[in-house]
Amino acid sequence: MTVTAPTAYNVPFRLDRTRGPRIVRLVNVGHETVSSLRVTLLGSGLLVPVCSATLGPGQSMALSVIGPELVSSSIAVVRWFRPSREEYLWRFSF
Repeated sequence: MTVTAPTAYNVPFRLDRTRGPRIVRLVNVGHETVSSLRVTLLGSGLLVPVCSATLGPGQSMALSVIGPELVSSSIAVVRWFRPSREEYLWRFSF
């Protein structure tokens, strides 16, 4: 019996930092619509928006960081579900 390992799943997002450092666009460069998208900031400040129902291929969402100063040690955690209902997490730093 041969067991085949599952194919790796690429993170479907690209960060557009052209309006940074306080505004970052999260772009869905994948081939699937992601759902229950939620972004959480770990560190000082507030991240707006924190959630969106869905983000289809080619669509983007602007994330605004609000706070007295943007600390380079802050991390954003992105959570989403694939159409198969599998949950994924990805993080990025500012």
